[in-house]
Amino acid sequence: MSRLRVHAFTITLDGFGTGTDQREDAPFGDGVEGLHDWMMPSFRGEGAGVDDAAFRAGDEGVGATIMGRNMFGPVRGPWPDESWRGWWGEEPPYGHPVFVLTHHPRPSLPMAGGTTFHFLEATPKEVLARAVEAAGGQDVRLGGGVATVRAFLAEGLVDEMHLVIAPFLAGAGERLFEGLDALPAGYRVERLVPGEAGNVHATVVRR
Repeated sequence: MSRLRVHAFTITLDGFGTGTDQREDAPFGDGVEGLHDWMMPSFRGEGAGVDDAAFRAGDEGVGATIMGRNMFGPVRGPWPDESWRGWWGEEPPYGHPVFVLTHHPRPSLPMAGGTTFHFLEATPKEVLARAVEAAGGQDVRLGGGVATVRAFLAEGLVDEMHLVIAPFLAGAGERLFEGLDALPAGYRVERLVPGEAGNVHATVVRR
């Protein structure tokens, strides 16, 4: 049975997954510089230890991905055209169907390497059903942004969540757990593991 998993989702010590004023030259906004420093060695092929293992685990057994419009790109509101094709160049790293939640659907976008972006106006349950079918028995990975993960958590749809807590405070931006007062009733912290970059890896699972 397919599970819905969050992986390598990084937040500050005070719970912010993004800073303020997200834009093309600052995809995660201001005030969170260094948020993803822990994974940079893995991107360069130089990773090792706990951080690298956690980074790579996010691709294991995943057959589809769900993300929000803000994770796909900086364009807001109606699409002016279809020139924006994601942050990742012509061969995104997914290699499977990716479902982008948006209030402004556009035609599906096939890319090199097996990735196809599908743009849907749907509820979390509806898009999860589509992704599970596309995953062909493998798990579904839930990407960002913050509001997207929060929406799936609010409906209790997430089975497992790997959070990385970065060792600094942001003070402003989007907090992952904002308004999720019922979260402790449905989820528990399974383990905490320190990483090499001063960060902490937290595994949160459904009760």
